[in-house]
Parts: sequence; C-alpha cells; structure tokens
Amino acid sequence: MFYISKEEEIKEGLTSDIYFYRTEEILKKKGINKNVVMEVTVQYLEYPWGVFVGIPEVVEILKGHPVNLWALREGSIFKTRDEYGTPVPVMVIQGKYLDFGKFETPILGFICEASGIATKSARVKKIAGDRTVLSFGIRRMHPAIAPMIDRSAYIGGCDGVSSVIGAKTIGKPPLGTLPHALVISLGSVGEAVKAFDEVIDPDVARITLIDTFGDEKFEAIEAAQAIRDKLNGVRLDTPHSRRGSMVDIVREVKWELKVRGFEHVKIVVSGGLDEEEIPELINAGVDSFGVGTSIANANTIDFAMDIVDIEGKPISKRGKFSGRKKVYRKFEDNTIKYRVAPFNENFDQAGYEEALVPLIKDGEVLYREEPPDKIRNHVMEQLSRIDEI
Repeated sequence: MFYISKEEEIKEGLTSDIYFYRTEEILKKKGINKNVVMEVTVQYLEYPWGVFVGIPEVVEILKGHPVNLWALREGSIFKTRDEYGTPVPVMVIQGKYLDFGKFETPILGFICEASGIATKSARVKKIAGDRTVLSFGIRRMHPAIAPMIDRSAYIGGCDGVSSVIGAKTIGKPPLGTLPHALVISLGSVGEAVKAFDEVIDPDVARITLIDTFGDEKFEAIEAAQAIRDKLNGVRLDTPHSRRGSMVDIVREVKWELKVRGFEHVKIVVSGGLDEEEIPELINAGVDSFGVGTSIANANTIDFAMDIVDIEGKPISKRGKFSGRKKVYRKFEDNTIKYRVAPFNENFDQAGYEEALVPLIKDGEVLYREEPPDKIRNHVMEQLSRIDEI
C-alpha cells in the first residue's frame, strides 16, 4: 500500500477540500445551483514569467460534466498581470457551480505544481543555451508523480529525463550515466567503465561518474584510458559540502583529458545545481548539466480559482477583478505583453491575438493533446523571443 490517490478517487473529488463538499451540501439543500464563471489567476510570481502546464489532467477531470473550459495553450509563457496591472486569467470555467465546484482543489493541484516545474526548467534551459540539460530530480519526489515531473521538465526545456516511466511518458529513451553503485561493486571506475562498455547497448552513451573513490582528475583519466575513444563523457557530482570550487575542478579535468588526447570527452556536472551556477560553469567548459532537486522540487505557482460572474452579473471577492474577461497577448520589444479586457468590450487588438482557446464546449471535449515534442518546441520558440530571465 502506497500513500497515493487512485485515479477514480481523484475524479470523484475525494482529494478535494472538505469545505467544497459542505458548500455543495448546503446549496443542494437550499435548491441553489447558479451558472458561474470561475477564473484561474496568480497574484505573485517569483520570476518575470511562468510556463503554463497541466491542461490534459484538467480536461480529464472535467470531461463528462456540462461545462465550458477555456485556457492558454499548453506550454504558454504567461505573466501575472497585463500592462495595466490587471490579473491575467490563464484558465476560465463556466457552468452550473454544482457540476464542477468541488473539483477546484485537484484542478489547482494539476496546474500549480506542473507549471512550477516547467517554469524552473525553462529558466535553466534559457540560461544553459545550447548545452544539454537533463532532468535528474525524480529521486527527490514521491515516485507516484514521476511521469508528471519529467513531462513538465521536458516541456519546459530539459533535453531528456532519467526515469524509465518519465521517458515513456514523453516518448523518448531515458538518459543517464554509469552510477557510483557500479563503480563500488566492481572496485574501480576503470573496471566499471569496461564492464559497461562490454554489456550495455552501443547506442547508449558511455558517461561515467568520476568521484567515487578518488580525485575527479585521476578517475577521469582512468576512465578514459579504460575504453579510450568509446568514452563519451565524465560526470562530476561531488556535493557542495566536499567539492570546493567546481569551476576549478572542471577546468582541471578538461585540461588533463586534453593533454592525453581525450579532448572529445564531454564534461557533465550535477549535484545541487540551480540556474545561478550555470553561467560560470559554461565558461569553464561544461557541456551538459544534470539538474535535479531545483527542477523537480521547484516552487509551485500559487494559482487561485475564483468566481467572477454569477448568472451574467459581475461579482468577486475582495482583491479580485469581477466579470468575465478576454485575454490577448503579443510579443514586442523582446518581451511578451498581455492585455485583459471586459468580455463584451470591443478591444482594438493592435497586433494582439486572443490567448484563451476553447477546450470543452457544453461538455464536449474539443481539446486534442499535443505530443510533448511539439509543446516543448512551442516553449523554446517563445523563449527565443524574450530577453527577461
């Protein structure tokens, strides 16, 4: 028995907060079931922009219910507010409250965490540029959500993922290196690399950790001399507590490999990395980054879901902007700009395009999930058009 919710329990609303059930009980007892519009917005974001992810699961929980759903396209870069300070709705649901109200908790759960992971991944990739970024963080999180973590990380910008099930989710082979466990089991990095080369499919890159028993420089040399031109890369994973200056270690390892004729060997760095450390490591010559906890355990984006219209009349709690709205966006001056307008206002778009697309209409699912590659390409294309980080 694992402490996880079954899919049918989520779809029944059993992961919802109890106050939604009590609200439902009262409204049913009073014979009240009004037509409402609910918006999903975020008041604060720690970065200039976020990446919106999680739509397929929202559609899954709402399908079969007589509602209308609009949202930004999966993988859209969004901002919290438009140019005039109006909160930007990333998703809108309309229908009888009792048909979907109790699903507020899981709907927010689907998008808050996935969007946080995708956003952090996109930031890391934008800084890393043409260097490879791999998602290594599933061991830090509950295994039940490994597919969501790796899908979100890949869509956000990671070039590959390490988990078997995450790779299956995105339709890619899982990527990884030779582990400490193999080196320890065989007694040395040289013996481990030779065994790996003898047994594992030649299509799998020969990349080994080089900090198991000794200095990174000497283990790198040992690994390279063991299989020579077949060695694709070495991975430095020494934790902060022991490694001193990783930049200096990288430079030293690259030099020692180069003078022995192993200039082709790529340098992979992992172990507690975040985006702030990447630029200096790139300057030192790092070719690839394995980023774990900072992506997998990225801060969630605190989306909120609020009623803004009841039976066609604007209404909201304090701190929110009442009334149904339209959302427009455009790229200009190396940034992305949003405009939010009242739903019935004739807005002069001036280069803007409508950002919210229909996903469910009167209960009929219009949404067709795009392949992860296509969504990721959409994110990369948007990132190329903005300078903010």
